[in-house]
Amino acid sequence: MSATILAATNEFVPPGPAEFDFPGYFGTFFNKTMLIIVVMTIVVAVFYVMSSRKAQVVPSRLQFAGESVYGFVRNTLAIDNIGAEGLKFAPYLATLFSFIAVLNIAGIIPVFQFPATSRIAIPLFLAVISWIVFLTVGIRRFGFGPYLKSITIPPGVPKAVLVILVPLEFFSNVIVRPFTLCLRLTFNMFAGHLVLLLFVLGGEYLVLDYGGGVGIAAGSVSLLGSIVLTFFEGFIQLLQAYVFTLLTALYIGGALSEEH
Repeated sequence: MSATILAATNEFVPPGPAEFDFPGYFGTFFNKTMLIIVVMTIVVAVFYVMSSRKAQVVPSRLQFAGESVYGFVRNTLAIDNIGAEGLKFAPYLATLFSFIAVLNIAGIIPVFQFPATSRIAIPLFLAVISWIVFLTVGIRRFGFGPYLKSITIPPGVPKAVLVILVPLEFFSNVIVRPFTLCLRLTFNMFAGHLVLLLFVLGGEYLVLDYGGGVGIAAGSVSLLGSIVLTFFEGFIQLLQAYVFTLLTALYIGGALSEEH
């Protein structure tokens, strides 16, 4: 967190977009956001490797944790939304869910205290991968022309309406989807982190700089509220990882379906 209090004028400056910009370490391009991504990528990889090594009939705690996460994604996201074919997409969806979840949760982990997914480049990159996946499976299943027709020309629509409807369907089903995936995740993480910063830094300012009975009382309420908000933010962070993965599964299921 960067300081947002101007001591010279004793004025509180609320946190803003500048809180999401970090200088590179040692004068390089490698900054805190990239460090979080690297660390959390290693965490996810090590978690799944270690939980799947020496698998036993009676699982260890780590094996149970890995199987629980994977089983949850496989059963509730892959199979429920794609069908039997969802099994072959379960590894991708489980990795996607886990990666987004840990990048989000980094926002409430001490030292990190920043959700990497609040920087639009990361959700956009993940959304483009999902976009490529569901377009590819649809084209491979039906062929380029038939698949494009199925997602742009609804059955039973009068031909006169197609002049307007086809561009709208193409824009909605092909162009917009990766951006909606990206922006939903980015804005939720951005707003949540900003609100949490406001509670913490505002409470600190009221207690230490504003002073007096009113300042200490209001600041204490703000700091206590930040604790409650931290738990709520953790729930939202996991929920957003679930929503992103759920929509990806729905898009893949739709691409494989005979009817779109």
